Amino acid sequence: MPARRGRPRRASAPGRSSATAATPRGGRSEAAWREFAASFVRAGMVPPADTGLAAVEAAEGAAVLLLAPQQALTFTGKCRLRCLYGAVRVLGFAIGPHQPGLPVFSPPTHCALALEALPAARPPAADPRQLRAAARAAMRAHRVRRQARVKVMARFSPECAVVLLEHLDTPVTRFLLSLPPLSRLFEAQKKEESSFTTEDAVLASVGIVKCSPDNGLLVSKSMFLALEELIQACCAEDEGVPVIMVCGPKSIGKSTFNRYLINLLLNHLPSVEYMECDIGQTEFTPPGCVSLSSVTEPFLGPPFTHQQTPRKMVYYGQTSCEQDTERYIDVVKYVFNSYKKEVPLVINTMGWVKGEGLLLLTDMIRLLAPTHVVQMDVYDWKAMDPLTPEYVHLAPGLYTKGKQQGKSKQTNLSAAESWKSSEGEEDTSVPDYKLLYIHPEFPRAGVAGEARVHSSILRDMAILGYLGHLQPPHTGSVLPLNSFVPYQVPFNAVALRVIHTDVAPTNIMYAVNASWVGLCRIPDEIRCQNDGPVLLTQTPVCDCLGFGIVRGVEMEKKLYHVLTPVPPEDLRQVNCLLLGNIAIPNCVLVSQEGIEGEIPYVTSEYNYNILGSGKLKKKKHFKKREYSYQCDYT
Repeated sequence: MPARRGRPRRASAPGRSSATAATPRGGRSEAAWREFAASFVRAGMVPPADTGLAAVEAAEGAAVLLLAPQQALTFTGKCRLRCLYGAVRVLGFAIGPHQPGLPVFSPPTHCALALEALPAARPPAADPRQLRAAARAAMRAHRVRRQARVKVMARFSPECAVVLLEHLDTPVTRFLLSLPPLSRLFEAQKKEESSFTTEDAVLASVGIVKCSPDNGLLVSKSMFLALEELIQACCAEDEGVPVIMVCGPKSIGKSTFNRYLINLLLNHLPSVEYMECDIGQTEFTPPGCVSLSSVTEPFLGPPFTHQQTPRKMVYYGQTSCEQDTERYIDVVKYVFNSYKKEVPLVINTMGWVKGEGLLLLTDMIRLLAPTHVVQMDVYDWKAMDPLTPEYVHLAPGLYTKGKQQGKSKQTNLSAAESWKSSEGEEDTSVPDYKLLYIHPEFPRAGVAGEARVHSSILRDMAILGYLGHLQPPHTGSVLPLNSFVPYQVPFNAVALRVIHTDVAPTNIMYAVNASWVGLCRIPDEIRCQNDGPVLLTQTPVCDCLGFGIVRGVEMEKKLYHVLTPVPPEDLRQVNCLLLGNIAIPNCVLVSQEGIEGEIPYVTSEYNYNILGSGKLKKKKHFKKREYSYQCDYT
C-alpha cells in the first residue's frame, strides 16, 4: 500500500534501539549508556551515590528488576513489563506471572508511572528452596543470562518481586518520535538535584529513567476512601450495576483518577464500560467525540498510546460545547442509550463547571441517573457547590427544571423534553446517588494554566497517536503520511456537512480540502441526481466509525482522496463526512520526512487580510511543574 519509504530517523530518546541491525552483542547497551549519559548532560545532571536499586542487564535491550515488598520505582519512558515472580502493581493494575507482557508508557507530559511490588501471596508452608527454584526457572524460561540470574538470586528473598523489563518499540511511538516537536517525548528532563548509577544505565538500555516519587500519582486519603467504596460497590452489585460519574474543574486530575479506578476494577472484573463526555480531552479517541468504550485491558499510559475504536461514538466536531449545548445533550443521550447496564460504567465529564457549565452538569446528572457522583475539588478553592442529591433536586439546569423552579433558564426545552418523552414522565423525587468528595493533593491541583502541557498539545498528540495506526506493524522505519495511498471516494457516495460554521456551497470544497473529517454513517440513503457533492442542511447525530484526512479533492473526476486507518470493511458503511473545528496538527503539514520542494497547503507568503485566511497557530513553550516542554510546532 505505501508508495515509498521514508528515511529512518535516529532515535533521540534514551534507551531507544539503534537503526543498525548488525550491532554486536553488548554494543546496544553501550550505545544506550552513551545516549543516557548525554541526556543527563543536556539536562544538567551529575552522577552520585548508589541508591540500592537492584537492576541487572538480562539480555540485549532487557533488564531484570528485583523489588522488595512495598518498594517502588517511579519512572519516565516506555518499556514492556513482565512479572516473572511475585506480583507488582502499575497505576492500580496488579500484574502477576500468569499475565503476558504489558506495554507501559510514562512520558514526562503526564503523571509518572510507578512500579510497586505487592506483598507476597504464597502458602504459609511454602518451601523457600522451591520458591527460589521457581524464580530461577522463570528467568531461565525468558532467556535471562546466567550472569544476571546469579546477581538476582544473590539478593533474592521469597517476599520480593522479579520483573523483566524489555525495550518497547511500537508503530505509534515510532511515528510520534519521528516528528521533531516530539522527538524527545520520553527523554529525561532537567531537575535541580539528580543522580544516576550503573543500575540506572541498565534501565536506560531498556528505555526508562528513574525519577522522584513526587512526580507519580499522589493518592490522598479522600481518594483512597472513595476508591475503596467504589470497588466494593462494583464487585457487590447488590442494587444493580453502578454508574459512576466523575466531575470537577479543569486540571484537577479526573482523567488520571478514571484510569486508576478502571485499572483497579479490572483486577476484579473482566470488563468495565467507559463513557467519554469531555470532548476537549478524550481518552480513547481523537478530540471532539462523545463515546462509549468497553475496557477489557488496563491502560498504562496517556491517551495517545491507546487510541481505539469505541463501541459507540459520535463526532461532535468541537472541543467545547458552549456554542451548541442542545446538540451536545442530544449526542450524550444517543451514546448513553447504547449502554446495556450489564457491567459498571464510568462517566467522564468536562471541566466546564462555571455558569452554564454547572447548569449543564446538573442536567447530565438528572439525565444519566448515576448511582455514584465523584466530585473532585481542592480544599482552599471551591470551584462549585457540593453536588448533593438535594442540590441537584432543587437547582435549575440548563434544560431541566429544579423542583422549585417554574421555568428553566432557556425557553427551548426540546433536548430535555425529547429525552423525557422517551423515558416517561419527569421524576420529581430526590435523585438517589452517593456523593463522594475527593480532594487531590498534588501541587497546583485545579489551577488553570498549570498543567504539564497545554490541552491543545495533548489533543494534537491524540490525533497523532490515531494516525500512527497507519504505520505498518513490522517495519522498523517510519513511513511519512504522504507515502500512503489514499482511498478514492466519489462525491455522490457520501453526504457532506460542516459542523461548526456556515460555508457557502461554492466554497465547500475549499473548506474540505486538507481537513480532518469524521467518517460517519447516517441511516438515510444518499440520493443525488448528479455527480454531487451531496450537502446536508443539518448536522446529524449519527455513528462515527473513525477519522481521516482529506488529502485532496479531484474536481474533474469528482473524487475525495481520504487517508485513514479505518479498515475497508468498516469504510463500506461510511456515507457521511463531517468536518468540525478540529485541525490537523501543524507538524503533519510541516515536519514530515521525505518531502521535496514546496510543502503543499503551507506558505509563508500570503495576504492574511483575505477573508477566511489564517496563520498556523504557534504553540510556545508552556511552563510545567519542573521543566519546560518543547511544544513549538512551527
